[in-house]
Amino acid sequence: MAEYVPTPIKWVRDQIERYEKSGGTEGTELGGRPVIVVTHQGNKTGAIRKTALMRVKDGDNYVLVASRGGAPTNPVWVYNLRADADVEIRDKTVVHRMRVREVLDAEERTRVWALAVGAFPPYEEYKNKTSRTIPVFVAEPA
Repeated sequence: MAEYVPTPIKWVRDQIERYEKSGGTEGTELGGRPVIVVTHQGNKTGAIRKTALMRVKDGDNYVLVASRGGAPTNPVWVYNLRADADVEIRDKTVVHRMRVREVLDAEERTRVWALAVGAFPPYEEYKNKTSRTIPVFVAEPA
């Protein structure tokens, strides 16, 4: 099994550590909204990586939004998911093995983007702040 390499961003690292050490009973919100932890594999290093994202549900699926707060570049995890679609998602105390796919169809993207903004309204602000198209993925049960 590959080695886990924590994110260099301290507050994210602390959130993930609290979430996981508690078994999903603490650290499950950010700004009063629910978050999930996505475990994926680094596309260059092969290391295990973990990312905390806002929880956006679409039935049994999860919508993963690579907003990075409207930054001009994609978060690194986008390239990891594009290289290896198998992930684990921890949603509080439950861990799901899932497979992701990037949403490229315009109609589906419009639909899931509305779900994302409904779950976390700042996504719309982030979209308007950046010139890049924010990647969106759907995680489906494996």
